[in-house]
Amino acid sequence: MGHTGPVNAFTLSLPSRIVFGPGTAGQLEVPGTRPLIVTGSDPARVAHLLPGTESAVRVTGEPTLDAVRAAVVAGRERGVDCVVAIGGGSVIDLAKAVAMLLGNGGDPLDYLEVIGRGHRIAQPSLPTVALPTTAGTGAEVTANAVISSPSDGVKASLRSSSMVPHLAIVDPDLTLGCPPAVTASAGMDALTQCLEPFVSIKANPVTDGWARTGLIAAGRGLRAAHADGSDRAARSDMALCSLMGGLALANAKLGAVHGFASVLSAMAQAPHGATCAALLAPVCRANLTRASADLNARFDEVARCLTGAADARAADGLAWIETTTELLDIPGLSRFGLSLAQVDEVVAKTARASSTAGNPVELTPDELAAIYEAAL
Repeated sequence: MGHTGPVNAFTLSLPSRIVFGPGTAGQLEVPGTRPLIVTGSDPARVAHLLPGTESAVRVTGEPTLDAVRAAVVAGRERGVDCVVAIGGGSVIDLAKAVAMLLGNGGDPLDYLEVIGRGHRIAQPSLPTVALPTTAGTGAEVTANAVISSPSDGVKASLRSSSMVPHLAIVDPDLTLGCPPAVTASAGMDALTQCLEPFVSIKANPVTDGWARTGLIAAGRGLRAAHADGSDRAARSDMALCSLMGGLALANAKLGAVHGFASVLSAMAQAPHGATCAALLAPVCRANLTRASADLNARFDEVARCLTGAADARAADGLAWIETTTELLDIPGLSRFGLSLAQVDEVVAKTARASSTAGNPVELTPDELAAIYEAAL
C-alpha cells in the first residue's frame, strides 16, 4: 500500500552524507583539524577508529544541562573546529548540542524549548560526524538534541535543521557489543520510531518509504538480534531500522508513545528506549480501538511488514508486538518506580506533549490513563 489521501506539505532535513554498512566505520573522515571527540563511558572501545579518544568528552547517562555546559567549555578551551560523536543516542545528542552552541554561542537555556528562552538558532553548528554504537534512536540523522534538567524534572529539545550531523556513518558492526537488554530497549525504540511516523498525521510519501523499510527490517531482525548478539545479518537489519526511524521521525511527527516517554523518562529517570518499549503495544491497541478505515489500513500494512505475511491484518501486527515485548523481557513501567498514584499528573503532561500532537487519534484522558495503567 502506498501513501493514500491528500499529500501533506513537507520539508526534509537530511545529513549531507550517510554511509551505511558493515565495516564502514573505517571510512571516518574528520571534517577539521581540531576535533572534539564525544564517546560513551569507555573511550577505549572506539580508540581504533581515530586518535585522541583518551581526551574525549565522556557521556555516562542522558545529557544534562550541566554536562552540555562542561563540554562546551572544553571545546572552547581547545579551540575545536568540529565534533565527532561515537556512541549511543545520548552521546550523539550531547555532541549535537555542543556543536550548535560552539557555532552560536550562549547557554543551552537560550535556545531550549519549554524550559528555556526558545531563541532561534541562527548560525550553523560546527561540522559534526556521528557514528552510532546502538541501533535505537536514529540520532545520527535527526535535527534535535534532548537535554535533561534534573532540577526541573523535565527534558526539553534544542532543535534546528543545522543540527543534523554533516556525516552519519552507520556501521552495524559497532553494535555487536550491545548486551541483550540494550538491544531489546533500543530495538523497540527503533521500531516505534518507524511505526509512529507511518501512522502519524504528518506522514508523507517520503517518510512512508523510510518507515516501511524500517518496519520490514525490524520484523526480520529484532528478535534475532536479541537472541544472538553476534548475528551480523540481524544487527544490520536493526541498524537499518534505526536509521530509517531517525529519518522518518525527523521529517514527520511521532505519537503518543513518545508523548508518554518524554514525560515518564523525566519524572522517573526511566530509560527512553525501555519506556517506549513498554508503551508501544498499549498505545497501538488504543489507536486501533477508534481507528478510521484509512488508519486501520495503515496498521494492516504495519502488520504485513512486521510479520512478513501478505494476508496479515492490524490485529496480527499488534499480536506480533505483544509477543515480541514478552520475548525481549521488556519490563513494565513499575520497574522504574512509577505507579497509579501518578496517573493524573502523567495524563495531564502527556496530553500537552509535542509528540502526542502527532498521534493519529486524539486520545481522551481516560484512554491515556488506561494506556499508562496497562504499561505499568
